[in-house]
Amino acid sequence: MYKLIVMTLCVMTMMAINVNAQKTLSEADAAAIKQTALDYIEGWYEGNAERMERALHPELAKRIVMTDARGRSRLDSMGAMTLVQGAKAGGGTRTPKEQQQKDVTILDSFENAACVKVVASDWVDYLQVAKFNGRWVIVNVLWELKPRKN
Repeated sequence: MYKLIVMTLCVMTMMAINVNAQKTLSEADAAAIKQTALDYIEGWYEGNAERMERALHPELAKRIVMTDARGRSRLDSMGAMTLVQGAKAGGGTRTPKEQQQKDVTILDSFENAACVKVVASDWVDYLQVAKFNGRWVIVNVLWELKPRKN
């Protein structure tokens, strides 16, 4: 009986520690994270370089794994300025409004870090977002193209 009581207390303690470790995201932070993701994807679609730049940390790295016909993979990457200049050049404005998908899901968060999924028209982005100087910004992006529709 003593062992059962001790084991029960241990399990309850571990559960309490785990609950405290998974600090819930405040409504304000959740809204700010979502707005950052929307500034990123809507800034692209609108050709709005200011919105895009506001969403990104200057040292952002956006990467995709590309695999050639022989099965060899390479890592292609771009930085914040490439994305800002692409938006400024009207990159996403060629996507018709009715095709502009911009689904944002906060996957996980802890303290000043969060992972966010953005499903766009032709690709899916996994964003790593950080609260930097009091503002949520995108630090890293790993993305994948959607299969082409025939």
